[in-house]
Amino acid sequence: MIQIRVPATSANLGPGFDCLGLALDLDLVVHLTLSERDSFCYRGEGSVAENPTNLIHTGFRAAYDEVGEVPPAVTFEAENPIPLARGLGSSSAALVAGIAAADHLLKGALGREGVFQLAAGLEGHPDNVAPAVFGGFTVSTPRATGGFVNRHLPLPSDWRLLFGIPTFELPTPVARRVLPGSYSRDDAVLTAGRVALWTLAVAEANPELLRSASLDVLHEPYRARLVPGFIRTKQRLYRRGAFAAYLSGAGPTAGVICDAKAIKACTLVLQEFAGPDGCVLELESGRGYSVEPQVTFAPGRP
Repeated sequence: MIQIRVPATSANLGPGFDCLGLALDLDLVVHLTLSERDSFCYRGEGSVAENPTNLIHTGFRAAYDEVGEVPPAVTFEAENPIPLARGLGSSSAALVAGIAAADHLLKGALGREGVFQLAAGLEGHPDNVAPAVFGGFTVSTPRATGGFVNRHLPLPSDWRLLFGIPTFELPTPVARRVLPGSYSRDDAVLTAGRVALWTLAVAEANPELLRSASLDVLHEPYRARLVPGFIRTKQRLYRRGAFAAYLSGAGPTAGVICDAKAIKACTLVLQEFAGPDGCVLELESGRGYSVEPQVTFAPGRP
């Protein structure tokens, strides 16, 4: 048996559409055992059909296809605390878990970089996959010669991360359909500058840059209509001391970066946004995926 842990992720971070991401310390945990036929057991957030068409098996088979080998039959048991279709990278975590599990059985034929490349190709964009693989704060973009290039930095330890999670789901394909097909030059210039500023804010551990760095014109103004109260919530969060407030991934989760002094006030705002049946999570920056063999003993043996 092997155990795979993959972190939840928060992507876009405002202007970094399909390129910026954060790993969070909320892990999908998957156990793999070799078996006579493929099977899947799921426990955790939401509902996932317990059959081999799940994303973990999909990633596992894709990794074997990538190296030209036939995958063995396996049983995956998943324990998932990541809310589904809420903008916290649940699908990316599942894909990465399957690919990483296969890479372990293939004795590192892909390597961590290969896991990233394959998962990003399957997803079609690298913003959630990169932090799931490498951890911390990540910047990823298509490479000039094909595939993707990624760089990652640790998030400053005194930056506090909060997430207000409503009860309703917002699948990424739905959230993408409301976006325009093209943007103005002014929007492109603003976005380029703000994404660059985000990276400098992390590299310099300067949270004062985040208010400007996290402003977005590419997706949040259009997706806000799908997330009731989001614009008003952002305004209130900034008045309560947030450094950054943004739509996490495609939404509907609202992400916040603040300091310890602002946690209580920002949490109250997010609780109202999430609603009585939603939740607010305070998380830390997470690490990239890990794979560990699990030793089991027969009954009666030490």
